[in-house]
Amino acid sequence: MTGKISDNLGRSSGLIKAVSAGRTGTVDWDTTPKTGTVTAASGNGYFINTSGGGITVNLPAGSAGSIVSVADYAATWDSNACTVSPNGSEKIGSINGDVALTTKGQSVTFVYVDSTQGWLNTMDSTSNVRASAFVTATGGTITTSGDYKIHTFTSPGTFSVSGVGPGSPTQSDEASYVVVAGGGGGGYQFGGGAGAGGFREGKNSSDPYADSPLDSGTAITLSSSPGSYPIVVGGGGAGAPNSTSANGSAGSNSSFSTITSAGGGYGSRNGSPYPGGAGGSGGGGGSFGGPVNPGGAGNTPPVSPAQGFAGGSGSAGPPDPGFQAGGGGGGATAVGTPKGPDGTVAANGGAGATSSITGSPVARAGGGGGGASSAPAVVGAGGSGGGGDGSNPAGCAPDAADNLGGGGGGGGPSQAGNAGGSGTVIIRYKYQ
Repeated sequence: MTGKISDNLGRSSGLIKAVSAGRTGTVDWDTTPKTGTVTAASGNGYFINTSGGGITVNLPAGSAGSIVSVADYAATWDSNACTVSPNGSEKIGSINGDVALTTKGQSVTFVYVDSTQGWLNTMDSTSNVRASAFVTATGGTITTSGDYKIHTFTSPGTFSVSGVGPGSPTQSDEASYVVVAGGGGGGYQFGGGAGAGGFREGKNSSDPYADSPLDSGTAITLSSSPGSYPIVVGGGGAGAPNSTSANGSAGSNSSFSTITSAGGGYGSRNGSPYPGGAGGSGGGGGSFGGPVNPGGAGNTPPVSPAQGFAGGSGSAGPPDPGFQAGGGGGGATAVGTPKGPDGTVAANGGAGATSSITGSPVARAGGGGGGASSAPAVVGAGGSGGGGDGSNPAGCAPDAADNLGGGGGGGGPSQAGNAGGSGTVIIRYKYQ
């Protein structure tokens, strides 16, 4: 089968005319893809398929007005070149030498002019106008895992989609996601550990990675029109200052498309009534020598599956503050541990959720540990997934690590609470 295109004098649908004193010719496209060496004939166009390796096109002996076209059939010239070779001592662009075409989707038309310049390219398309078989996108830090690309956002940005696949039956227009909000900040002086930022995940059913227990089973269907998806990454909440008895601050929300994860609830201060703050996961209650300060509610606002769990209650030991400690902050998959009556049972933060969306298993959104007074009160450990440890008289624990959404630990005697960790947004799709 052949086809014709035209240009220049006598423009008409279907042919390119090469007009000179020596010859007038047309390009007839041979639509059988070429997978081996091509001996070109003047007046012909060839679709060159280099998916199996590089291919050479040998030009014919030139005379004024001779014309040959080549086009990248499989969009593979960037990896396997199409080499165009002149006949004998003839030239391409004034030089007797081969030309390597290495641009993906390229098409080139050569016309023989004279013995000085030889063959000159008169048309050169470097566009690659093709429907998308998979998602094509930019934004964030991009890594790969097999046939999948992963975009990781650790700060606000834009996920920009320029192409999507046809969808069914392989869901080639869908993206898996993990959206983690910022963790809350811990409370002052024997304060509660803060709640983790909300953790939400949705996996494309054809994507093979190991998801967390919180996978909703529904991925995001993408569109290239308009194709711009604002990304919000929530910051961690500040820990309570040590200059005053105070609660910590809540973490901030993270979002992608229709998915919003709520910031972690704050850890409360010692005293009463000071319950932990509600949020994606709830903050731990502060210690007190009287009534128990309860932990804050998790999964607030409510979504399904739940984005996090409640914080633990603080201790209600004797009036002597030496026996007091705050409750642990809630995590993505477990509640924060409450303190025992005398504060001797560690109030650990709740465990986070582990997902392999980035290609390897990573735990995120662990709750902060409760802060403790002097012995025998026991400091709480942060939950797996970035939860910060509580503090005690021996020293102040560090803030929760960023980009995991963990809650900050509660403060020890006359100590500030610790800050929560910032969140992250991770998007994954098949690209080949």
